[in-house]
Amino acid sequence: MVLGGLLGGLTLVGGLTWLLVYLPGSHPATDAVVGVMFTAGGLVLLMPHRVQLPGAATAGAAGAAAAVGTVAGLVIGSAQICCAFVYAATRGFPFGWLQRGAFAGDSATARRLALGSTWQVDALGLAGDLVFWAYAGVLIVVIVRLARRTAADHDLGRAEVRRR
Repeated sequence: MVLGGLLGGLTLVGGLTWLLVYLPGSHPATDAVVGVMFTAGGLVLLMPHRVQLPGAATAGAAGAAAAVGTVAGLVIGSAQICCAFVYAATRGFPFGWLQRGAFAGDSATARRLALGSTWQVDALGLAGDLVFWAYAGVLIVVIVRLARRTAADHDLGRAEVRRR
């Protein structure tokens, strides 16, 4: 319980900070999604009394979303040529965690060397992806639970009206 509250508080503050710092940057849509996901996930962890989640289903959804989302995020990639002929390629969403690159005397050689190099794993980016997608799974469980509760309350209200 304490660990969940601590993790919730850290990710809530981290998500809000992300929005403040990175939203004016070069990728506002992606940064908004990241900030909102971490903020919402932190709020869910901070308020277990408001949204009671089934432990096994939530853990399963978080684990499955973390694995599937992180692997599916590899479809998103970017490549850029920079500075004194550096070619860098990254894969992963929302954080590029798989990378390769090279530098050379001209851009064509840098690109050729980079495409021939091995991919390197950025552990921090990978951890960020896993947490992001795990929160996505938790939020899916929250949405389903709230929708079921709303439907049950609505059905209860109709039954109450019929009795009168």
